[in-house]
This record gives sequence, C-alpha cells and structure tokens, in this order.
Amino acid sequence: MSGDFPKNAEEARLDRDTTREELTETLEALGQKLDVKSRVKENVDEKLDQATAKVADVTNEPTAVKFRQGADVVRSNPVPIFAGVLGLVIVIRLILRRRNDS
Repeated sequence: MSGDFPKNAEEARLDRDTTREELTETLEALGQKLDVKSRVKENVDEKLDQATAKVADVTNEPTAVKFRQGADVVRSNPVPIFAGVLGLVIVIRLILRRRNDS
C-alpha cells in the first residue's frame, strides 16, 4: 500500500484489515501503559525478588526463609504494608520537624 486511495475492493479490504491490526496493537500497548495497578504489582514483585535474593546471599537459611515468608505476605496483600510504612514515614517526619523547631 502506498497511501493512495485503494483502486479496488480487495485493496480496500486489505487496507482496512491492516489498519485494524495496527489500531489493535496501539490500543493494547496504550492499555498496558495505563494499567497502573498491574505495573505497580510487577514492580513490587521484582523488588521483592531482588531483596529476597540479597537476603539469602548475606544471611543464614532460617533468616532467609522468614524473609521469603514475609515477602509472600506482602505480595498477597501489599496495601496494609505500604499504609504502615507511609504512616511510619509521616511520624518520623513529624518528630524530626519538632526537633528542628526546638
């Protein structure tokens, strides 16, 4: 296809089908980029895998097993863990701000 107007019905069908395939690919790629929840989950999984591997390298086996169990808990329900971490960060920041004001 040269971008010209199709000369017959067969060229028009081929052009339509090609355009449809390209549009489908574009929409799928856009859908993946907009799926923030899945992207965050993939990122969390990747970071947990890296952390688990590092812990296993530098600690003894029982500690590594406990860390793996904790990582599995975070994977199954990360919201409470992140909420707790966020709360802890806020409390630490408030404490530091009070110390600096004194």
